[in-house]
Order: sequence, then C-alpha cells, then structure tokens
Amino acid sequence: MAATPGIWIGTSGYSFADWVGPFYPPGMKSGDFLGYYATQFDCVEVNSTYYGIPAPRVLENMERKTPDGFRFIVKLNQAMTHEYSTDRALYEQFLAVLEPLKDAGKYHGLLAQFPWAFRRDERSKAHLEHLRELLPEEPLWVEFRHDSWMHPKLPSWLGERSLGYCAVDEPALPGLVPPVTHVTNGIAYVRFHGRNATHWWRAPARGSGSRAAAGVVRETAAPAPPAPARGRGDQLRYDYNYSERELTEWVTKINELAKQAKQTYLFFNNCHAGQAARNAKLMEELMRRANPLL
Repeated sequence: MAATPGIWIGTSGYSFADWVGPFYPPGMKSGDFLGYYATQFDCVEVNSTYYGIPAPRVLENMERKTPDGFRFIVKLNQAMTHEYSTDRALYEQFLAVLEPLKDAGKYHGLLAQFPWAFRRDERSKAHLEHLRELLPEEPLWVEFRHDSWMHPKLPSWLGERSLGYCAVDEPALPGLVPPVTHVTNGIAYVRFHGRNATHWWRAPARGSGSRAAAGVVRETAAPAPPAPARGRGDQLRYDYNYSERELTEWVTKINELAKQAKQTYLFFNNCHAGQAARNAKLMEELMRRANPLL
C-alpha cells in the first residue's frame, strides 16, 4: 500500500550493484533485486528503456517479480527525447514492449526526460506535439531541465495536450529548473535528483563510477556551461543524500499536490550507493508523520 493514500513513492531504477549492502542484503544477486525492491516499495521508474528498447520478455520478467498492485512508470528511449526522433516504427516497437505490463494492470504511464539543451523554442514545442500524436492514449509526463520552459503559459499549454508536468528537485544553479509544481494531466509527478551543485556540470569519465560498475549505462550528459570541470561522471551529479530538513521542505507541497491530483508520484533519482532508496524511505516516514490520521 502507498505510504499515504494517493501518494506513491519509489526510486528511478533499482538495478544497481552498489545498492548491495546499503539497501539490498549482502550477497544478493541482481536477478533478485526487483523481487526484494517490491517488498519495500510499491512503484518504480524503469530507466533501462532510455538506453535501449528491450524485448517484451524483459518487462514481462519484471512484471512477474512484483505483486499485484505494483506500479511501473517507463522512461522513453533517448532517441525520442534527445534525438528528436519521430520514426513511427520506433514508437510502435516501444509500445509493444509495454504490453506485458499493461496486460497485468501494472503499467501507469511514461516519462519523457529531456536534456538541458532542450530549450523552449518552436522546434521543441513541435516535438512535444509529435510525441503526443505518436503516443496518443498514453499517460505521459514531461521533465524539463532548462529554465526557459518556466513560462506562465506552460501549465495550460501542457494541459491542452494532456501532457503531465514533472516537477524536479535539483541544484539551484543558473539555467536549471526551479522546484515549481503543476498538475496538468490530473496526476502529480516529482523527481528528486539531489542538490549536488559542485558536481552537477562535471563531464562523465567513461567506464568509471558506480553506475558503470552496476552495469547501468550512463545518461547522456546535458550540454554544460563553457569549460566544465571534469569529474567521474553523472554518478557524481546524482551523488547526494537528502537531509530530513530538506525533504521536510517538500511535505507541504506534496500534500497540496495530492489535493489537486488523483494520484501523486515521487521518485528519487539520487541513486549513488543506495541513497535514493534511503531517501525514499525517509520521505515515506515524513508523509506518515504529516498525515497521522490517514
């Protein structure tokens, strides 16, 4: 059951080798990760679809490892969000992969996470129109990384197209999106990326870091300001452990979102060394404390 009625809390992905010990029991094999995860959380973002479109049996196996009532949100492939692809065959292939989740009643929508280079201009708005046309019946949330999208008309523009708005918690750096919330398709959505301002713009070093060690392909790095410092990659970008005070800042916002929305999803993407799972559990506890009668 959700920690608070109507509010679903989980993490952005679950298959990370460096979660063994901090979250998964010592010695646990990767094939057992999801089954264990589903004893702790009732929803997850499937991020592997961003890096490549799997065979339908992959999501079918995921579905089998989770109980009734478990929820999957699936991330769009990078060709759709980072390469502006409108190849109808690609979208048909992607939709076919979702069928096992849909048949089991565990599919709850798609996330389109765009890079920092995706600015608010006519080409980008046209691409969002194409996405809606190519995915006409799908619950779909859009995550922006560039603050040019923070326009007063954005909520109504998204709502007219039945596109959901994905709110973000990330460093307060120039050009990034502030923690603004909207409900534009009836369902609220928030992603917590951490506030690691020092390493946010550091370029990825190939083959290094926890995500590489976990067998997870790194996210394509967003174009950074001139001459970014070089570091160990996006595992540093998302290396952040939220304090109770920082998450408490969101409790009132989340309760307000829940009043406006039919459902509210909260996903933690600060996946380094199991921090996402730890922070998701802390958020569950904070929501229980704030809503003791529910």
